[in-house]
Amino acid sequence: MNHSFGSGSPVSQPDLRILVVGTTPDYIEWIQHSCPRQALFFTDAKVRRAATEGSPEPSDELCCDLTDYRGALGLLEKHLRIHGLALEGIACFDCESMELTAVLAEHFSLPYPSVKAVRNCRDKLTAKHLWLKHGLSTAPAAIVGSADEAIDFFRTVGGPVVLKPTNGSGSELVFECTDAQACADRYDQIHKGLQERCKHRLYRSLIPAVGPLIMAEGFIEGHEYSCDFILQDGRARVIRLARKIKSPTEPFGTILGYLLPAQLPVWVSEKRFNRLLYQCAAALGLERAVCMLDFIISGDTIVLLELAPRPGGDCLPFLLRCGYGLDILKLQIDFSRQQIEPPPPLSSAKRLVGVRVLARRSGTLRSVDVDTVASDPRVMEIHVIQQPGHRITLPPADYESWLLGHMIFAPDDSADIHAQCNQLLDRIPVEVA
Repeated sequence: MNHSFGSGSPVSQPDLRILVVGTTPDYIEWIQHSCPRQALFFTDAKVRRAATEGSPEPSDELCCDLTDYRGALGLLEKHLRIHGLALEGIACFDCESMELTAVLAEHFSLPYPSVKAVRNCRDKLTAKHLWLKHGLSTAPAAIVGSADEAIDFFRTVGGPVVLKPTNGSGSELVFECTDAQACADRYDQIHKGLQERCKHRLYRSLIPAVGPLIMAEGFIEGHEYSCDFILQDGRARVIRLARKIKSPTEPFGTILGYLLPAQLPVWVSEKRFNRLLYQCAAALGLERAVCMLDFIISGDTIVLLELAPRPGGDCLPFLLRCGYGLDILKLQIDFSRQQIEPPPPLSSAKRLVGVRVLARRSGTLRSVDVDTVASDPRVMEIHVIQQPGHRITLPPADYESWLLGHMIFAPDDSADIHAQCNQLLDRIPVEVA
């Protein structure tokens, strides 16, 4: 196995680490607990300054400006040299850090998807073009450079359409448009939103001279799913399959929660699905990675939405740990050092729902009271991630601050799952001033 050292004189018996690039303080705490002294965290300085969690030991974390690739590399090499550390692998859990991770992996000769493959994944339109080139199903899409072009696309596909940034994540600045006027209004809203986010690492353009681009795609009706899978040795193997529970009352694309495990239609065999996963990843230039794929089952077709060479986030790692006995963050760390053990069979997963606790109005958070709902026999875990004093701004202005935490529960099979989610959420009083 190759070990990558910082520049300078060789260090005897170096402390081997997995470099975890750009992740969040809650994940850092998780990994420190499950993989003690195995990781070196390369953290964005702004993220660390805003964190309420405690910081790792100075040798275990390096904080800097992760938008400055050259400067970040120089600081990393210095940190490795000073603390006698060496890298045996590299991992990333966040979309905005994947390109930097690929750059560092190439510099240190560590196994990770190439910069080109990461860019193929991050640019949603490029991914769609490559999938179509390889005969895979995805929604029709095109770059729209003006409100008029958005309207033209709407008329070409016969509407409705979805407008979104080409390199965003989740439901942020994603809108469904059911008429021409909505296309014009939403285009202007996305354009303004991207200007306001121009310094956000997630929206740094893949083509800096051009700036973030806006994409229109045909709306696809169907049930939406998310899965994690391991890609290696020329094949794919599913780790996790969940059905998304959408919210009909929140902004378009908002996911209320996830049902684990999900069942695919009978016409989708395990062999066929694994083959599709391999094909859609290989089409983007991926050879070895832990991947997350979002897709829709529409009629008798699997329609590809988005793929990233990282495991799914949000409440999914907690849901997997609770219902499946699988620590997906540890699995990624082990995979990065090429020492992965086979995950448990999907059939062993308990039927659970992870539901997100979202604020319903803007303001300053006073309290989140989970005592009443915690006594419900269905509820297994509740995690509140925001403290009193937290400032809440609702979408579309902000898609992060309204997330207050999540809850995991075992659903009653005789009742509607969406109704159960709302019933339990209604029993969590949130006071906002």
